[in-house]
Amino acid sequence: MRAPAANTPTTPIVPTLERKLGPLDAAAIVVSNVIGSGIFFVPILVAGLVPSALGMLGLWLLGGVLAFAGAMAYAELAALRPRAGGEYVYLRDAYGPVAAFLTGWTSFVAGFSGAIAASAVGLAEYIGRFVPAAANRTPWLTIPLPFAPLVVTPQSLVAITAIVGLSLVHISGLGPGRLVHNFLATLKVLALVLFVALGLSLGDGSFAHLTATHTVPAPATGWLVALIPIMFSYSGWNAAAYVAEEIKNPGRNVPIALALGTGAVVLLYLALNALYLYALPPAELAGLLSQGKGLTDVVAQRLFGGVTGTLLALLTIVSIAASISAMVLAGPRVYYAMARDGVFPHAVARVHPRFHTPAIAIATQAAWSSVLVLSGTLAGLVNYTGFAVMLFAGVAVMAVFVLRWREPSVSRPFSAWGYPFAPAIFVMASLFMVGYNLYTNQFGERWGLAVIAAGLPLYFVFARKKP
Repeated sequence: MRAPAANTPTTPIVPTLERKLGPLDAAAIVVSNVIGSGIFFVPILVAGLVPSALGMLGLWLLGGVLAFAGAMAYAELAALRPRAGGEYVYLRDAYGPVAAFLTGWTSFVAGFSGAIAASAVGLAEYIGRFVPAAANRTPWLTIPLPFAPLVVTPQSLVAITAIVGLSLVHISGLGPGRLVHNFLATLKVLALVLFVALGLSLGDGSFAHLTATHTVPAPATGWLVALIPIMFSYSGWNAAAYVAEEIKNPGRNVPIALALGTGAVVLLYLALNALYLYALPPAELAGLLSQGKGLTDVVAQRLFGGVTGTLLALLTIVSIAASISAMVLAGPRVYYAMARDGVFPHAVARVHPRFHTPAIAIATQAAWSSVLVLSGTLAGLVNYTGFAVMLFAGVAVMAVFVLRWREPSVSRPFSAWGYPFAPAIFVMASLFMVGYNLYTNQFGERWGLAVIAAGLPLYFVFARKKP
């Protein structure tokens, strides 16, 4: 039998994403994505709205239960649709491509990219405690643009360096990316656990603070209002769903990752709040807001004296770097899924032939995040569109009901715990928080709605060019 000719045409091999992540890898993404700056500031707000220490801890527990309910609903969806993109995929299959595009568009323009930019600037600020030039905001160069000039400063260059460096790590493959991210996440968790353990065992505080009460000039609905910033502090519990296409045995491991990651965050948040209250009674904790003092600095000073500032700054640097790493890893999977569906530039769907990562999507996110760093006003998009995090999460959890009704006979590797009550309560809580934000912050939220709506014409432009 004659061998085929050397010039016989062959079908080219198209590189794809690889399933290399285990449940612990994905859980680390959840932990790093959730634990950001919120837990170091929001307890002050909560203390100003809730009159007792036990009430504060109860609300953080309630927020954790709601986050866990949402995570388990996402676990069902991710096991059913183990694809890259998270809620983009769930909204597409439950409600259609327009709704899906709007969540992906919001993630790109502000949700991930804006959060990365803000975190990178904060990282440069903390590095400035050790290298003052890193926090220098003196303009070196200004690029005049019609809506917002781009200002190059030493601080912005440090922030962009962090974004580009972590993006290159995650472009270079899941292997290097996983090692770096797991290292940062582990260091972050160990440092927080050590902070809590030493504070409660050796710190100069009082357990009597945990049962203390105080009178606060808060509205009667303060308990419900306080739940809103708490839930924003828990946002990111769905991070493992974005990389479901790269998790081994997703029907089993995605639910494990979401449960482990979210559960670990709830325990850490409760422990940190207990530590804060051990150091400061609720009234004093609430007073930090008007004083403009940093929570962790005051707590560490009260517990250990003035020798812990440097260690806390290092902890914060590691914490922020881990958060940026998690967002750099998760966000591009959304844009990759959009491009693969033909509703985002086609090049963004390309997978690196050697590293098997969505390299163009990662680079695109890094470029836009860098623009947001240089433009301080555009970074405000994060604040305007913050309510969209809960909006799209609630709509995605509602997709559990839609897909169960539409596909009743489809095999589900995992079923949401507490169905139908747990996901229904999460959806109602999400709608309440979105509605409250729209009612109380009409100016900012209208800008946020305008940003989201700006994606509509872009969707029709991209959809018209679909092959």
